[in-house]
Amino acid sequence: MKILILGAGRVGSTVAESLVSEANDITVVDIAANQLALLQDRFDLRTVAGNASHPSVLKRAGAEDTDMVLAVTESDEINLVACKIAASLFNIPTKIARIRASDFLKHPDIFSQKNFCVDYAIYPEQILTEYIEKLIEFPEALQVLDFASGKVSLAAVRALQGRPLVGHQLQTLRKHIPNIDTRVAAIFRKDRPIIPEGSSTIEEGDEVFFIAATQDIRVVMSELRSMDKPVKRVMIGGGGKIGRRLAEALEKEYQVRIIERDGKICELLSQELYYALVLHGDITDEELLEDENVAEMDVFCALTNDDENNIMASLLAKRLGARKVIALINRSVYVDLVQSSGIDIAISPAQVTIGSLLAYVRQGDVAAVHSLRRGAAEALELVAHGDSQSSNIVGRKIEDIKLPKGATIGAIVRGLPSQNKRCLSTGVIDESNNVKVWDKARVIIAHHDTVIESEDHVILFVINKKMIRQIERLFQVSASFL
Repeated sequence: MKILILGAGRVGSTVAESLVSEANDITVVDIAANQLALLQDRFDLRTVAGNASHPSVLKRAGAEDTDMVLAVTESDEINLVACKIAASLFNIPTKIARIRASDFLKHPDIFSQKNFCVDYAIYPEQILTEYIEKLIEFPEALQVLDFASGKVSLAAVRALQGRPLVGHQLQTLRKHIPNIDTRVAAIFRKDRPIIPEGSSTIEEGDEVFFIAATQDIRVVMSELRSMDKPVKRVMIGGGGKIGRRLAEALEKEYQVRIIERDGKICELLSQELYYALVLHGDITDEELLEDENVAEMDVFCALTNDDENNIMASLLAKRLGARKVIALINRSVYVDLVQSSGIDIAISPAQVTIGSLLAYVRQGDVAAVHSLRRGAAEALELVAHGDSQSSNIVGRKIEDIKLPKGATIGAIVRGLPSQNKRCLSTGVIDESNNVKVWDKARVIIAHHDTVIESEDHVILFVINKKMIRQIERLFQVSASFL
């Protein structure tokens, strides 16, 4: 595909890196020439310096024969105007905009073809907030991701010595939990992927990815590590967009304290939050953390815009006794460094967000994409179409499907209605969906003799992104079917 990326910030750079590796024709536009130079030195792509919302700049960038525009600059207004120009002047088929201000989401008509012509809107702060919420809900997990509108979950945990499955073969899992169906999608041992088979043995310290119906996640997790006490107390460092949204999401269910160094922001937070305690101070202030009983916190989240402050505050909170610490870190090189330094989970915002963008770039009917292990692996939800004559997937048992080595079909959801991707990305509720229809959808954990039917939502784990094109070709239907 020929893709135009507007914005060379962290999200734009991460998307560019991912898409270039998949042999797409990429052009990046940004007003910062130095940032573009860094990208051009690292990757095989084209860059154009200029304002991304100016028609002349878009024309120089090749907008006249572009397949897709990803407007991911720091400015919502530039992103919206760029999409409008991309549609009106250049007739670009697909326009995706990154939107940060929640006020826009209250008026979804803004994105319509009559207005700014945004086909899909991505809201990073909402995606990040939901991601962190899952980590608080499941404190034992390294990652918890939803598929098929929440019916299926993929969880990653660190195997702990003494648990029932640790030191035993995977085929014994059914003996331990005979009434629950699950599938181990992948095992990573010292960063090396291991393709799971019935005879595979899980060792202490392994990073294990498994798929199960969402209501069964906790039971399966208990096979690999002891279950922590439920989270009750959460301390949030930073009252910016993510910190505020997380506090709003948590304050009714948890005891929440939020620390912010800007006095004016503290005043706004105290007006917007009903139950959370707002504290004015520096999250790296050891005395403040001790006075506010950080040792009693079940989770400490460092969510400021300063990577160094987040790292230092998280390490300090952990040393002072916080049970679990989560740090938001923008620079990917820092994520790799601190992951084993005492910080329980380091989150890269760009890597969490990129999956929502990739869902629209992937060929075929892709309902969801999640980037895993800092972009090295992926989990995808694809919809199967066609019949046994026109499809390489439909009407076949999983053991008969020629999947590339390292790709695993983990689960199938049957009976889901079609989805509105724009609504799913932004959090806007799609009133047209019938709740009863969603409830009737059935989760089927994949086994060798499971047969895939047309319109099934198939959830796959891919240990190497280089396999993605092969997966996409498998799910394509023949021209005669179309």
